[in-house]
Amino acid sequence: MSIEKVKEYFKQFNLETKIQEFPVSSATVELAAKALNCEPCRIAKSLSFLVNNNAILIITAGDTKVDNKKFKEIFQTKAKMLTPEEVKTLIDHEIGGVCPFAVNEGVKIYLDESLKRFTTVFPACGSANSAIELTIEELEKYSNYKQWVDVCKLI
Repeated sequence: MSIEKVKEYFKQFNLETKIQEFPVSSATVELAAKALNCEPCRIAKSLSFLVNNNAILIITAGDTKVDNKKFKEIFQTKAKMLTPEEVKTLIDHEIGGVCPFAVNEGVKIYLDESLKRFTTVFPACGSANSAIELTIEELEKYSNYKQWVDVCKLI
């Protein structure tokens, strides 16, 4: 189970107890915000794409969507989201619990500039009913991100 992998990942930093598990679904931005009692924009959603036959994750604020023009400028290709089956195989998390922690080797992680508005954000933790509150600096550290990008726009 992916959440177990994420808990194991966070053990090395003594942060596994910061992971919150809910009795309700947090699989969408709206459901996660309700479970956490926070604004939807503070949910750090993970969007998965295929770029040059490699899976990438873009972690962005909950009130954004990918701007296709910006995406193409950065990645030199059209934005092609992974199917749910590809997400499970290439990222190793299920839709609704995708996060930038304990992913398959070779998955590049990018953080979108839209997150910089917040002191803390809430990414999922490998299941459709989990999250962790992290500062932006902690998100940088624990996600092993490649770089910051500006590929999203407000919804």
